[in-house]
Amino acid sequence: MSGAGLAVDTPLAIALGDPAGIGPELILAAWHRLRAKSESGCPAMFVVGGLEVLREASLKTGVDCPLVPIAEPAEAALASHAGLPVMAGLDGPYSPGRPCADGAQLALASLEEATRFALGGEAGALVTAPVAKKELAAIGFSYPGQTEYLAAACDLASDAAVMMLAGPTLRTVPVTVHTALADVARELTTERIIGKTVITHAGLVRDFGIERPRLALAGLNPHAGEGGQFGDEEARVIAPAIAAMRAEGLDVRGPVPADALFMPRVRVSYDAAICMYHDQALIPIKALEVDDGVNVTLGLPIIRTSPDHGTAFDIAGKGVADPGAMCAAIRLAASCAQARRAISVHG
Repeated sequence: MSGAGLAVDTPLAIALGDPAGIGPELILAAWHRLRAKSESGCPAMFVVGGLEVLREASLKTGVDCPLVPIAEPAEAALASHAGLPVMAGLDGPYSPGRPCADGAQLALASLEEATRFALGGEAGALVTAPVAKKELAAIGFSYPGQTEYLAAACDLASDAAVMMLAGPTLRTVPVTVHTALADVARELTTERIIGKTVITHAGLVRDFGIERPRLALAGLNPHAGEGGQFGDEEARVIAPAIAAMRAEGLDVRGPVPADALFMPRVRVSYDAAICMYHDQALIPIKALEVDDGVNVTLGLPIIRTSPDHGTAFDIAGKGVADPGAMCAAIRLAASCAQARRAISVHG
């Protein structure tokens, strides 16, 4: 995720996120930080809507970021020389820390339009700022999150999209995501583990340029079941998945006890950890890569990244939110676009 040579042929589309959250100020601060480091470290990008929201956020937080209205994505590359390009048309209220229905409508409209640009090839990748699931649900958004929405927008089943959390030293994938802990063991199946792992493998090849990914699968129970003493899911569900994937030539190992999987000397032995439930995957990323963690959606025909944090309504508009994860999401989106383009050129 270095800054060298990150320019993409087609600009990145940035979905605004909830305008009452920290998304607008993070977009501004990320552009400023990336631009300040070097021209080559700031890919061409444009924000989909929210011109007045961003203007007010800039004034309130003191982030010096000139905004350049554009009418279509093709104008973004040239406009980038003068400032941050923003698609005119979509807009709404800027009320930091005070979410409302109008703000949720703007967030959804920005996401829908940005997705359309990515699917149509007018954007090289999609970067989404944080949204509030509760606020979206209140206006009729029927998906658990943006990942599931994107799968549907791409005409895919929800389980065809895999959520990966990626940082400089660790990548994790939860097999079950928004599932109550009491229901995880019931929802964990050999087929589901294989499906998520195979998609992860393909994503590491296509989007990260890793020729032969090494994957480690976590156990579900303490000590990976301790030979059946603390549960049988490892022997009954996880081990058969590993055996089947090894038979197909994938470099997978496990089940590894989760309390050992994230030790420094173990982390260097794999390219991604396949975890059995949400917190098993997200806690280590947020503990180790809090300012650089990126949510990457694998398995889609488009590239999508997002900072690995929420709207943070409590600090919105105060100018204290760290843009590190948004910078990382932008840079990783550009890097993935490069990797896909290299495959299309050489493959």
